[in-house]
Amino acid sequence: MTAHPYTSLPERSFWRSAVAERDPLDITDLWTPKWPIGQDAPVITAGSCFAGHIGRALLEEGMHWYDAEPPPPGLTAEDRSARGYRRFSFRTGNIYTAALLRQWIAWAVASQEPPEEVWEEDGRFHDPYRPTVEPEGFASPDELLHSRGVTLTSLRTALAEAEVFVFTLGLTEAWHDREHGTVLPMCPGTARGSFDADRYVLRNHTVSQVHEDLTQALAMARGINPDLRTVLTVSPVPLTATATGRHALVATTFSKSVLRAAAGQLADEDDRVDYFPSYEIVTGLPQPLVLPDPSRDPDLSGDPGVAGSGGRTGFFEANLRTVRPEGVAFVMGHFFRALRGEPARTPLTSPQQRITSSAEDPSCDDALLDYYGPVPPAG
Repeated sequence: MTAHPYTSLPERSFWRSAVAERDPLDITDLWTPKWPIGQDAPVITAGSCFAGHIGRALLEEGMHWYDAEPPPPGLTAEDRSARGYRRFSFRTGNIYTAALLRQWIAWAVASQEPPEEVWEEDGRFHDPYRPTVEPEGFASPDELLHSRGVTLTSLRTALAEAEVFVFTLGLTEAWHDREHGTVLPMCPGTARGSFDADRYVLRNHTVSQVHEDLTQALAMARGINPDLRTVLTVSPVPLTATATGRHALVATTFSKSVLRAAAGQLADEDDRVDYFPSYEIVTGLPQPLVLPDPSRDPDLSGDPGVAGSGGRTGFFEANLRTVRPEGVAFVMGHFFRALRGEPARTPLTSPQQRITSSAEDPSCDDALLDYYGPVPPAG
């Protein structure tokens, strides 16, 4: 029999031997890093709310997560979190789309100027491009614009100082401002502002648009740091709501497929871009059976081998959106294990990542869209 390419492939190339016949905890070789990331290499992070887990995990691992915009002294941990400090390497808030990343970097390198528009509510002022970083708002437009300027300087510094930029893509749906020609992080009228149908338009970005936005964003970043390397990943968190008219499940699948395709294409084309499969690890692997913890969720099923009520949640909390701490630890275990070249089993839990509630992740700004959904029936 004539040999063909499949006769010499390793076990990892076949679904049966690589996935179906393995304990999920023992599935390995999901990521082979293109290049090492040293323990002391400055790493910056940004993106969707899932990206907030990565910086914390880097710190816990003893790596150099670079915070270019640290909080001022005197803030409590709750205040720092509420005001968007130490979530990402700069206080942009969540950057869900590649288009928004491109816009922020363009502003940081001064190839474009951000509009000076502010939103006023009850005598306080809010940033249209960071609507949740100051929950109580700013005292004046000048204070707001100064704060935004600090963030832009911090973003530029982070890009200049970093060796690696980890960016997590979250959405393809984005609201565009026709008047200013800008991309907004959220639909006006949800977190802040008011909606004007003649001014704001929804655009659902395609693979080619996401690829172009990422390409241009990284080109600008390399203009100030030619050696910058980038790890792209896709958030496994589903859409809270879609304004496309599609079913939320269909819209989520479309969005994640587009992001995955664009990120993978760019990683295949560019030696300085890598792709880490956090999305696949959470949503694509067989879900390991995790013993329920009544202290975290008193409504867990009585089945001792089921994670979550009714066995539906796997790596997700009961809302089927928020990734459980076990899932985060599982993802980051694959990340660090691959960097170290270790085949050891990935732990499902870590003391630092325990939480006490199955509520929505407060860092996910888009989660507030659930407020606008139908009220579930009583009882």
